Amino acid sequence: MSVRQSPTTAFRISDPELTSAECPGVGCELAAAATGPGAVTALALAGVVALLAFAYVRDARTECQNERRRVLDERDAFERFAERVASVEAVSVETRQSPPDRIVGARPDGGDAALRRVLSAYRDTVMALPHYRSEYDETVAESLSAELGPDTATALASDGTLSPGAQSALVRRSRRAADAREQLADAVAREVERLTDAESALADVDRRRRRLVGHLDGMESGPAVDAAIDVWRRLGELERDCDGIAADRQRELADPPMTLDGTVTDEGDRAFYAYLYGATDGPRYPVLAQSASLADLVRDDRDRVGSLVAGGR
Repeated sequence: MSVRQSPTTAFRISDPELTSAECPGVGCELAAAATGPGAVTALALAGVVALLAFAYVRDARTECQNERRRVLDERDAFERFAERVASVEAVSVETRQSPPDRIVGARPDGGDAALRRVLSAYRDTVMALPHYRSEYDETVAESLSAELGPDTATALASDGTLSPGAQSALVRRSRRAADAREQLADAVAREVERLTDAESALADVDRRRRRLVGHLDGMESGPAVDAAIDVWRRLGELERDCDGIAADRQRELADPPMTLDGTVTDEGDRAFYAYLYGATDGPRYPVLAQSASLADLVRDDRDRVGSLVAGGR
């Protein structure tokens, strides 16, 4: 599987404790929000036109879908390699001639016919994948050692031919590599589902936010104070909804769809997410970043409504 590393992107989740113990009550909070009176049309412009694109989550989902496709391509490649290796006629110990040039290592094109067919099959399947060179950049020997075990590559190099034991090990481990990628692809698919659910929840919050702000703009003679206060309170509920979505995601991060081998990355419990998002341009935790962005937008709308009420508009 590809291993991608990048610095962790910072994000911020709003503090749910928003009220002051020294100044309880709606009136006091609204007064504190009054940084200057604003027009209803300006509020509507800022709140309704500023549609969130949810780019963090959508980009993350696209990246996951692309990675899953690459993983499935690798699965198919290892399955094809196993089939081709199984069809090669191995050389028994009794029928071997003097050892030919060793292939895996210094001279990858040497060796007997059976071993050349194995290496050719590996190049034609696993190493022929479009993304393989750019993501791995390994020689045949390095790739065989990393994917199927250094002892397998060492045995091929030492024998200089394909023994029945080496053949059996190659087929068995290639199929295990394919199975591992199948499991990884399933885990990435579950992450795609989680991202889709999070985007749906965030989009619902944004729809309600725009509806509330648009409600004020729809009043012909300007919003009544009671109506504006009701909108202000409901926006507060939406802000808490954003925090709830972020909290749900934090729980998901603590329970990833798959636990990766510690040799893949040193990210610990977050290794799965480092693997998916570590080398992307977006944040390492896209749902948390998107929740924070939406919470900021809700908070800005709420402050503007508070300014309207406090300014007597």
